[in-house]
Amino acid sequence: MAYAITQTCCNDASCVSVCPVNCIHPTPEEPDFGSTDMLYIDPAACIDCGACADACPVDAVFPVDRLAGPDTVFGDLNRDYFREHPNDHAWGEPAFPRSLPNDLALGPLRIAIVGTGPSASYTAQSLLRTTGAEITMIDRLPVAGGLLRHGVAPDHQATKRIAESFSSVFHHPRLTVHLNVEVGRDVTHAELAAHHHAVVYAVGAAADRRLGLPGEDLPGSLPATTVVGWYNADPTVPADAVDLSAERAVVIGNGNVAVDVARILLLDPERLAATDIADHALAALRGSRVREVVLLARRGPEQAAWTRPEFLALQHLPGVELVVEDHPEVRAALASAAPGSKAALLAGLPLETVDLAGPPRPGRRIVLRFLTTPTGLAGQEQGRVTGVEAGPETIAAGLVVRSIGYRGVPVPGLPFDEAAAAVPHRGGRVLDPATGRPLPGTYLVGWAKRGPSGGIGANRACAHETVDAFMDDAAAGLLAAPTGSGKEFARLVRGRRPDAVGLKELRAIDRTERALGEAAGRPRVKLATVPDLLAAARR
Repeated sequence: MAYAITQTCCNDASCVSVCPVNCIHPTPEEPDFGSTDMLYIDPAACIDCGACADACPVDAVFPVDRLAGPDTVFGDLNRDYFREHPNDHAWGEPAFPRSLPNDLALGPLRIAIVGTGPSASYTAQSLLRTTGAEITMIDRLPVAGGLLRHGVAPDHQATKRIAESFSSVFHHPRLTVHLNVEVGRDVTHAELAAHHHAVVYAVGAAADRRLGLPGEDLPGSLPATTVVGWYNADPTVPADAVDLSAERAVVIGNGNVAVDVARILLLDPERLAATDIADHALAALRGSRVREVVLLARRGPEQAAWTRPEFLALQHLPGVELVVEDHPEVRAALASAAPGSKAALLAGLPLETVDLAGPPRPGRRIVLRFLTTPTGLAGQEQGRVTGVEAGPETIAAGLVVRSIGYRGVPVPGLPFDEAAAAVPHRGGRVLDPATGRPLPGTYLVGWAKRGPSGGIGANRACAHETVDAFMDDAAAGLLAAPTGSGKEFARLVRGRRPDAVGLKELRAIDRTERALGEAAGRPRVKLATVPDLLAAARR
């Protein structure tokens, strides 16, 4: 019996590299890699060896005959992908980085990586495996993890298991970390460059895109990053940042983050009690009055931004009804939907005319509202959000979350294109905007490089491309030797930031959170403030 990949697929392609018959696609060297919702196994070519299941860092691969409940649909999704995308499973060129030549005259390489999330970790992992470089990882927060810790929804514990594949990185003798250290505040890019052969920025896309509408800054109107950080114990988000006293919430957008927010707001809190959700968020959700969430989209069902696996999971929330707001164009789209399309995923869901001006009806439900363009947020007179205006209509809501995408923010010391909201680069090499040439020894990886697209696993191939660029530059003699040593940089950090967190302190935080979690029957209890994290680090 063949294997199938299911909802929690992370797209990092560990399964691809171990498949003996190359039947998992798209592979990193294929043009559509990173643009599909997930990876797929061809049941006609699979030899049932199970190597992919063993290699998967998030336990997303199972024999088709063992799929049960909502996962049974993934057997069909894997098979149907190859009906639409026939593949002869021919082997391509390896997509993984090569090793540096042994005759480099640079001496021991030192590389700084700014960030500790998935893209930073994949980069460090690749460099540690293929070079003898010494790696310095820097993060503005006193705890590592980035998006993996503060972005993945707490009910997606399987996805968070990918952190286990990075454990060897944070125990490697050639790794040094300086956490609670911010580039631009505590150290400069020039100081990083003076103490390392190269600096790789893995800083993500930290800002939300704004709506640009009247009332957007009213209390009760929040960016998705605030809500996601709130339930994930991001220490930069206050415990009282999200008010759940209203009965209806509107989420503007329908991508995976919007789906996450809707799901967490309505999921039974006792199901979340077994996860690593922030304690303050769990307490607030237990007392929440929210019982209806409207996912508001400007375009139609076929243009929905969610991925199929995430939407399929939304259809199986216990005690939560999922309905589609009726509209003639929505009916027409569903009637003409091609098999396997996003619109076809809505088949079988109830089409209803929903009264969104009044209070929601009893019970918990998610309303999918398409073809609606917000024109403003109501509540100016009341001093807080009371609804979303869409032309003459007002959708009553006491909480509005904008989830229409992310944008990059300037990195101190690097060029920045305000129009594109990105650091200019080519293949991961940061470019001098005046000359269009690469700035020696300065690189990007992850969302900072390719924009806010792709899941956690997409960072693996992205990191390999950046590491290859670094290796080419090192072999060509384009990297300047640092003028300061690693020890001198460590002294500089300690002098500027006495409360910087190193590996020893990071492990103390991890032990504390795991011990608290064990006592509560949870994977961990996250410490949600900087003082609490630093106190645990000093134990």
